[in-house]
Amino acid sequence: MKLFYRQFGSGKPLIILHGLLGLSDNWVSIGKMLALNYNVIIPDLRNHGQSPHNSNFNYDVMAEDIVELLDDLGMPSAVIMGHSMGGKVAMQFALQYPEKTDKLIVVDISMRQYNERQYQIEIIKAMMAVDFQQAASRTEISEQLKLSITDEKFRLFIMKNLYRQTRIELGWRPDLKNIYLNIDQIFEGISGNRVYKGATLFVYGAESDYVLQSDIPLILQNFPQTDFKKVPDSGHWVHADNPEGFLNAIGGFLEIKPE
Repeated sequence: MKLFYRQFGSGKPLIILHGLLGLSDNWVSIGKMLALNYNVIIPDLRNHGQSPHNSNFNYDVMAEDIVELLDDLGMPSAVIMGHSMGGKVAMQFALQYPEKTDKLIVVDISMRQYNERQYQIEIIKAMMAVDFQQAASRTEISEQLKLSITDEKFRLFIMKNLYRQTRIELGWRPDLKNIYLNIDQIFEGISGNRVYKGATLFVYGAESDYVLQSDIPLILQNFPQTDFKKVPDSGHWVHADNPEGFLNAIGGFLEIKPE
């Protein structure tokens, strides 16, 4: 699948993969900072943003999409960084294609299978329930979403997925139907029958419960060269909650010299 992507900077390639219901735009500010040292590529994963839609939606096919992206860009390998769902794509990619993975950064996600998080399912249902014929503006859509998504910051994050599909009508960029139908596969764990021996960094929010102490043995079993960094004053959206702390956490690993 030919993914839509944004590209900044020059030098060694660094691919950044967003999370569920995210899109490349979420990482532009961080990407531009990293572009001072790297050739940063930020794709929209399949069924998200401006990338194509497809009924196949799992970690195997998303990892294959990144292989195709690298091939199209003429890049034999890259540093791979992913957040949440994108972190699982990054892990799957590194385990399947270690020769194409220079380094691996996993942001606030672990290998294990996650219990179905009803909040995420309710968000998808709330997005699907928006009546765009009765909501011609972002303010009106926000009012519809407010019933299910009470957190204003997260509601604004979700609304980044809006676009004007006609001159007068807004719509959602993600393929919500196929995401919803395949959501169980997104909660699945990453297969533990391979080992990636390259340098790996797991970064997680101090206030998040996505990476637990009990996850560490399995991570080290499959990624033996792993270092762990906890970012203060941040939850699951580490890079958005504390951008400076996040950049400090990954700077040494990426060999970025402080200004």
